[in-house]
Amino acid sequence: MGSDKVYAIENLYARYLAAEGAEVYQFAAQSLFYDFYQRSLFNKLLFKAGLSSILKMIDKQFRQQVIAFRPDIIWVFKGMEILPTTLKWIRAQSIFLANYNPDNPFLFTGSGSGNKNVTDSIALYDLHFTYNLEIKERLEREFKAPTCFLPFGFDLSMELYETCRSEEELNKVCFLGNPDNNRMAVLKALLDKGVLIDVYGHHWDKFIRHSNLTSYGVVYDEEFWKVLHRYRVQLNLMRVHNEQSHNMRTFEIPAVGAIQLAQDTPEHRIFFEPGREIFLFRDTDECFDKIKSLLELPPAQALEIRLRAREKSLSAGYSYKDRANTVFNIFKKLPFATLKEMSVNAQI
Repeated sequence: MGSDKVYAIENLYARYLAAEGAEVYQFAAQSLFYDFYQRSLFNKLLFKAGLSSILKMIDKQFRQQVIAFRPDIIWVFKGMEILPTTLKWIRAQSIFLANYNPDNPFLFTGSGSGNKNVTDSIALYDLHFTYNLEIKERLEREFKAPTCFLPFGFDLSMELYETCRSEEELNKVCFLGNPDNNRMAVLKALLDKGVLIDVYGHHWDKFIRHSNLTSYGVVYDEEFWKVLHRYRVQLNLMRVHNEQSHNMRTFEIPAVGAIQLAQDTPEHRIFFEPGREIFLFRDTDECFDKIKSLLELPPAQALEIRLRAREKSLSAGYSYKDRANTVFNIFKKLPFATLKEMSVNAQI
């Protein structure tokens, strides 16, 4: 249960779990909600005023699909659209409930990052997958919740990777992502130091204008991967809910053979070797120094870094296909393992 939009990682897990042999039905609750919400200003006002019945309508459809499909496991992604009463009803059917929240369930940074349904439902799940080790510890400490560490990943075919490799390198800095105040502050400090930066994402021109900045729109699919590979330096700037964790770019940048300069977090150090497969900074001065060094690297040395990052991504099993394989093995063991054993042993 989640979204079926092109950007949703639910699609990847649905595809790869099916490839492993699972019978998968995908209920696009979030898509149903956004289709309603974005349809008109009236619908938005109705929902914000608490007068809309859209969530009850979605839950009714969901219950009907549960009765029709009779799943062994229901895996809810985030869960903003599902009511706690429906989760309790599912538990009464002896169906195993898992959750995966690609945002922080304790810190909402926007209207789409969480709501009361998310926080009120934490204790109702049999297993929580989480991408964040701090969140994992808090779920276990405050809710005694069985948890499993499920980092983000990448989904890139060998054919598309080879296409990206044919791109001529642009010896410049790039940031691919949407703006917020924290990201803007880091970029502005670098721009003021004379760094030329290209940004890709929504509405950057409304956040910051600078003679050293060139802003482009959002890129998707093949162009997304080409942009990641094309630049000598790819900045990775954390949002506030990921300050000590990682994000999707953590794996997408090295997977396409690009050089990543990211904020120094404990999880970045777990996944990649600093100075060889990833470059890390603690403040804008250190970021500036490392940008200067990376831009001055001879092409052959830069290529070695690119290849090491790509190789680590493959050998360590950071793809979503690998992630789904591990999740499938966890799900297959459910009838034979206690939840306590899973929480201790099933670490991805």
